[in-house]
Amino acid sequence: MDIQIKPVSTADSEWVLEIVRSWGADFIVSRGRSIYPAQIDGFYAVAGDGRRVGLVTYEIAGDQCEVVTLDAFEKFQGVGSRLLDTVVDDATLRGCRRLWLITTNDNLDAIRFYQRRGWSLAAVYPGALEESRRLKPTIPKTGAHGIPLRDEIEFEMILQPEAGEDEVES
Repeated sequence: MDIQIKPVSTADSEWVLEIVRSWGADFIVSRGRSIYPAQIDGFYAVAGDGRRVGLVTYEIAGDQCEVVTLDAFEKFQGVGSRLLDTVVDDATLRGCRRLWLITTNDNLDAIRFYQRRGWSLAAVYPGALEESRRLKPTIPKTGAHGIPLRDEIEFEMILQPEAGEDEVES
């Protein structure tokens, strides 16, 4: 698929908000924090015919970049990969050492997607969705494929090792 990647601007905020609201609220919850994707950095993908076919939002804090949302509206066309690559490039340019993200235990497509693109499983937070439901009660008890929605899974990609991390001790 021929796509162009464009930065999200303030003019796109309502569109981003519409997408996020389809998930049950104006915000998402990640590691006990409410994050408003319509208010942070992002990119969207546009098909050759002008249709918006994907969105990624992310937040940089210090040398860390959290991918907050990634949504390819047309699956298996390279949209998600292109959006994610664009965030990697931007985070690298902005001096980030590490990218990370949270998904849920039911999101088998995401778990496959990130691992195939070189992301590593960094942590599993058992029972984290109970806390998330306190902030966002619309999170369902059952997720994709009928899997009980319980845990957060953290993936990471190291862009630049910290000083000394790449040295081998003797």
